[in-house]
Amino acid sequence: MAKKEEDIEKNLTGDDLPQADSSRSSWFKRVQKGILTSTSEKKEIQEGLWTKCPECKYTCTTTELAENKYVCPKCNYHHRIGSGEYFDILFDGDEYTELFDNIRSKKSDLHDSIRVAVGKIEGHDVLICCMDFDFIGGSLGSVMGEKVARGADYCIAHNMPMIMICKSGGARMMESAFSLMQLAKISGKLSQLSDAKLPYISLLTDPTFGGVTASFGMLGDLNIGEPGALIGFAGPRVIKETIKKDLPEGFQRSEFLLEHGFLDMIIDRKEMKQKFGVIFTLFKN
Repeated sequence: MAKKEEDIEKNLTGDDLPQADSSRSSWFKRVQKGILTSTSEKKEIQEGLWTKCPECKYTCTTTELAENKYVCPKCNYHHRIGSGEYFDILFDGDEYTELFDNIRSKKSDLHDSIRVAVGKIEGHDVLICCMDFDFIGGSLGSVMGEKVARGADYCIAHNMPMIMICKSGGARMMESAFSLMQLAKISGKLSQLSDAKLPYISLLTDPTFGGVTASFGMLGDLNIGEPGALIGFAGPRVIKETIKKDLPEGFQRSEFLLEHGFLDMIIDRKEMKQKFGVIFTLFKN
């Protein structure tokens, strides 16, 4: 009985196992040394250095994407960008003056869902109103309405065209009637712009929905879309649930709207500045 207990104890402690040669490292330690890296040796990767395309999953550096006007080099997907990026892409020499920056509705890096700036495009004086989707979904509120109205007055006073870059989820319903009043307010100012025979160009980007599409987004002398932009009043999911039918392929994309007469043209972001220059030259003639 004592012998069995002694054997069991040896099996548990490994006392009867052959001892490894102390001059040779064990296999486990060699592998362990190769796969582990001490914290001091690890290199931190800077956040925001790489960008993955949501359409084709192609990964490139943010610098490469910026140099390509924020358009995927592989599939030509147009990434969503803000007003600052559009101003840099369109204005000559990246030089522009922001107007009405003192009008704001809350504390944020952005003062509201739109910025207004004036500068030159291919030598033409132009005022651009550009929405920012990062500010409450680019929603239309009283500050946006006031900025656009003042922008129209500025265009009339200085005899220059206006570009509206739309990117919005619709009216800012937490402002209730004050938000909805901006639809009529902006549309009325655009009528004054038309009476002054000054061009108003609406550029619809991804996404443009709700009251913006139902009003001034579609009131341009030219309504232009970016490739693949989702444009409509209600979203495709809501429409599908309402009519209880499957929707056509590419429904509400800019290519679909161009085919059905809702857009005048589609312009690639990489060619936008040059084509705007041509458009303004034609309007002058």
